[in-house]
Amino acid sequence: MIIRVTGIKVSLDENLKDLRAFCSRKLKIDCKQIKSAVLFKKSVDARKKNDVHFILSVDIETDNVKLLKRMKNATEVHHEEYKCKTVPENSERPVIVGFGPAGMFAALVLAMAGARPIVLERGLDVDSRCEKVDEFRNTGRLDTECNVQFGEGGAGTFSDGKLNTGIRDGRIGWIIERFVEFGAPDEILYLAKPHIGTDKLRGAVKALRERVIALGGEVKFGAKVTGFEFSDGAVNSVEYTSNGKLNKIDTHNVILATGHSARDIFELLYANKVALSQKTFSVGVRIEHRREDIDKAMYGEFAGHPALKAADYKLAVHLPNGRSLYTFCMCPGGYVMAASSEEGRLAVNGMSFFARDADNSNSALLVNIYTEDMNSEHPLAGMYIQRDIEEKAFKAGGSDYSAPCIKVGDFLGGPSSEGYGKVEPSYRPGVKTASPEEYLPDYVCETLRLGIPEMGKRIHGFDSPDAVLTGVESRSSSPVRIDRGEDLQSLSVKGLYPCGEGAGYAGGIISAAVDGMKCAEAVINNLL
Repeated sequence: MIIRVTGIKVSLDENLKDLRAFCSRKLKIDCKQIKSAVLFKKSVDARKKNDVHFILSVDIETDNVKLLKRMKNATEVHHEEYKCKTVPENSERPVIVGFGPAGMFAALVLAMAGARPIVLERGLDVDSRCEKVDEFRNTGRLDTECNVQFGEGGAGTFSDGKLNTGIRDGRIGWIIERFVEFGAPDEILYLAKPHIGTDKLRGAVKALRERVIALGGEVKFGAKVTGFEFSDGAVNSVEYTSNGKLNKIDTHNVILATGHSARDIFELLYANKVALSQKTFSVGVRIEHRREDIDKAMYGEFAGHPALKAADYKLAVHLPNGRSLYTFCMCPGGYVMAASSEEGRLAVNGMSFFARDADNSNSALLVNIYTEDMNSEHPLAGMYIQRDIEEKAFKAGGSDYSAPCIKVGDFLGGPSSEGYGKVEPSYRPGVKTASPEEYLPDYVCETLRLGIPEMGKRIHGFDSPDAVLTGVESRSSSPVRIDRGEDLQSLSVKGLYPCGEGAGYAGGIISAAVDGMKCAEAVINNLL
């Protein structure tokens, strides 16, 4: 049997290399009764700055059933292996549009089922994509088809690679195990807030792609979907361009996992009268602090301890104007990235390498834009608002993909100053001093002004005058939902499976991967 023991307090200096011996000593169990011991979860408890420590949960394999009764905080657990059905040979091949987390795991499950999926990804493979992203950061020359948003691995490839999620689903453990199998660090199996980092994630997505191909799947890069053929309320084929040629694939099962930056897909669906609806989304800025200052604010005297990694945080404040300000996708020891995908429009997000050892830590500061703020019934109204904000940010930055940036002290009304203080903006190709008033709605700016000092009460130095705000963070979530039913198919087109973040059904790598698996399972059932 396997017993999970939770709530084990451990000092930062504890040696956990021999976990069996540790459990024997800490839990007062004869080592002979422990067949194996595996870390299930490890988290940092920094609520008291004079007592920062780890909290562990450990899975102990034993034949002594009496241990369960005498141990506190212990439960018996059972591990179930994920299995998918197998489709008949020579089944019609399903098509997946997009190869981000949702598309990748949809492809993997379909390939495991013998369905031989065909993936159409408008961007390039991850290695070629890295070259395009580096070129944009260094020169300001944007490739609108291959960038931080489009290409193998999706937008998550150039992020912090966070794998924590607020959803509960039995598929999550299997997904994380696959990331480890494909090269991610073992620690993501047990850390309470696991992350891969963009450098490790790139290798993992490549290995996943190779597995899909080995199982009979096909991944086409530089394949931009330009049309669908619908008849009698069902999908019959997908059209795409590749190397300047128009191609068509006949299929009755299409998983649409394009991500929320594929705005041309939203417009294509709208033109074809596919059911769409407005959705709340968020906009704001990235705030940057010195990594060492955040570490000290979060860990106190324990900051810099070799057992601790760069500190993260998560904040939300409810304000007198009736709105809320919250942090999102916090990147310890990371960079603010050039995340544009359209000419004349500017967007940023955050990215960290696995080591999280860059000089600055950054996070999005976001304010919701609700459907009632859109002043329109058009299903794409939120997308048009995003575009308008990004165009204004592009102009505020100097119309060359430099980003508008300002010190917190200047934004909050302090004496105006030239240059930057101890926090140097990490965004490339460059920044230009400009206030969020130049590109964000008034109520968003008001919420930022009210909220940043409140967050400073939660984390010392958060509202430091030298912290910097870089805009615009506009791609945190989809402004559009592609409506689907309980069978996961579009409400208006049978065989079309809206999937992941872009369709409005996920919010992060793991939840998108889970949704991809669910859609793949639905397709498999349709093929049986």
